[in-house]
Order: sequence, then C-alpha cells, then structure tokens
Amino acid sequence: MSDTLFSRMMLISISALDHFLKWTALICGGATLTFMTGFSVWNVLIMRKAMNAPITGAEDLLLLALVTMVALSIPLGARTGAHIEIEILEPSMSALFAKWSMIFIKILGAAMLGFMGWRLWHAGGMASKFGETTQQLLISFEPFYYLLSVSILIYALVLVLDIWQILQSQKVNQLQIGEKLL
Repeated sequence: MSDTLFSRMMLISISALDHFLKWTALICGGATLTFMTGFSVWNVLIMRKAMNAPITGAEDLLLLALVTMVALSIPLGARTGAHIEIEILEPSMSALFAKWSMIFIKILGAAMLGFMGWRLWHAGGMASKFGETTQQLLISFEPFYYLLSVSILIYALVLVLDIWQILQSQKVNQLQIGEKLL
C-alpha cells in the first residue's frame, strides 16, 4: 500500500471519528443532560418539596446519568484538546526535541489508557460477581464500567492518531466545535 493511500485512509478515519464523536456527544449527551435536568427538577421541586414524596432511587439514576455524561465527554474532550496540557518547557526546547518528547508522552499516555481500559473492562465483568450496584435500586455498575472502558480506549485511539499527525505534519489538527456541525 502506498504512503499516500495510507495517509488518505488515516485522514478519512480521523474525519469519521470526529463525525462520530460530535454526533454521539450531541445526541446521547444531549439526551442524558435533558434527562438529568428534567428528572432533578421533577424529583426535587415537585415530588420532594410539593408532595413530600421523593422518588425512590432518584439519586441512583442521576449518578448513573452523570457517569454516562463523563464517559461521553472523555473522547470528545481528547479530540478537541480540552484536556489540560502543561507546556512550560516547550518554548525553550528545540523543535526536534519538542516533537519527539510530545510523541513519547503520547505513547506513554496511550499505553496507560490502554491498561486503564482493559482494567475497566475486567472490572465490568466482575461487577455483578462482587455486588457492585447502586444503593437503592441495585442497578449493576457492569454496563457503566464497559461504557467507561470503551470511552478510555477511544481516548487511547485519539492519542495514537495524534502521534500519526505529529509524525506527518509536526502538529495535531484538533476537532473544532462550533464551526460546521454537519
């Protein structure tokens, strides 16, 4: 396979990942946020304050919705550059040293995230065995461990794609939110 064909395929896959992350955040994140807001208002203002009968397990549902929001946010934040990077020493480095130190750090990050994703997946498989559930409704944490695992592994994939971009063009083209959605 030629180098230009491989480069084109990588750019297409980065574009597809960007499209997937934007729409997942928009649809799933928006639905989760709408549920959290509406359910919180309904539970606190109407059921608890007005009727003095709070919904049993409401805190469990809100906690799981929050975990879902975090899991949806991790890969999108990675792709948009929303995670914190401390670049104090980069201006005083040579361009070559800065490039390779960035690649080295991203390799370490991808390895660490790969390990975290694997351990989260393993924890998901063991969650019901060890009784890891919410307090009131006893909803198993298993699918949420899996969701976090997939989210972390997508973050690791983003770092690998960042490394490829650095090797190709010396910089990472991050996803810009707020420009063209479709």
